[in-house]
Amino acid sequence: METLQLYGTRQSGHCHRVALLLRMLNLPYDFIDAPAGVRQAEDFRRLNPFGQVPVLLDGKRILTDSNAIMVYLVKRYAPGSHWLPEDPSSAARVQVWLSRAAGEVRYGPASCRMVTQFSAPEDYPSALAIGGRFLPQMEQHLSGRDFLATGRPTIGDLACYSYVAAAPEGGISLAPYPSIRRWAARIAALPGFFAMPPLPLPGSVGRE
Repeated sequence: METLQLYGTRQSGHCHRVALLLRMLNLPYDFIDAPAGVRQAEDFRRLNPFGQVPVLLDGKRILTDSNAIMVYLVKRYAPGSHWLPEDPSSAARVQVWLSRAAGEVRYGPASCRMVTQFSAPEDYPSALAIGGRFLPQMEQHLSGRDFLATGRPTIGDLACYSYVAAAPEGGISLAPYPSIRRWAARIAALPGFFAMPPLPLPGSVGRE
């Protein structure tokens, strides 16, 4: 098998979720740093015309979109595993959380973090409101559950983990959500886990 190549940035939750799955599937890969300037170059645009990361190269195959990449990796390298179960009901439940990751997580906690840490031109009050509606729902869902979709970790958990766990970096405290914090700790305890590089908490600059 050729070594996989993952283009991304280490502080991107979208890239982190793919890298987590690669590690947890024990798949060797080369990480190629692709900051914003690189993503505007013609060579990168040939990989992804949208200029977005992550991009995964598997031989001649070019994969884009973090959730799609995770589906591909499981289907190709770990078919039938707990990461994406084959039975229709479980697969549908995983898809629900992939959709939440692309919806409420992206436009709630992830957007707050992007505005706070990278001055992204997004609507912080709107993102804060989305997070304020979504996190209590996620908290209630996780009450009495170990993982989001099934009794074992799935790509739905990884898709949601990175930005939810990093919500404080966008000014959203996880203190009111003990079930979410316990779930995040379970993900962090999985073999192959590694954390995103931490970013400053809002208001922490200049503190002693």
